[in-house]
Amino acid sequence: MKFHHRAFAVTVTLWLAGCGGKKADEAPPPTATPETTPTAPANSGDPVAKAKQIFRDRCVPCHGASGQGDGPASASLNPKPRKYADKEWQASVNDEYIEKIIKFGGAAVGKSPAMPNNPDLSDPAVISALKDIVRSFGK
Repeated sequence: MKFHHRAFAVTVTLWLAGCGGKKADEAPPPTATPETTPTAPANSGDPVAKAKQIFRDRCVPCHGASGQGDGPASASLNPKPRKYADKEWQASVNDEYIEKIIKFGGAAVGKSPAMPNNPDLSDPAVISALKDIVRSFGK
């Protein structure tokens, strides 16, 4: 039971870190309205567009926009997030492994439970498109 609490705490911490903290000289964020509240990717039918949005929202905070493992939340993480741009790592894993991590999180493959799972991702085409984004950093 403790593991589940720890995994939840890590997930919440990552989410908060990814959102960034308010600095003393910044104005408070606007109050969320139904029009501005983040939602799951629109059901546009384009799995690549959905994957790009999911990557920006969920992956960039830790792994960084350039796949260097240097997203804004990475400073507080130990171990540090995977560098997708690492060609040795790219060569050492197959596509199924990457897709498994995307869907089930780091703990599913013996890695850090700080890498959360994505249980809402059920479309294989979106998962494959996310894997393609991860692979694109190794080229």
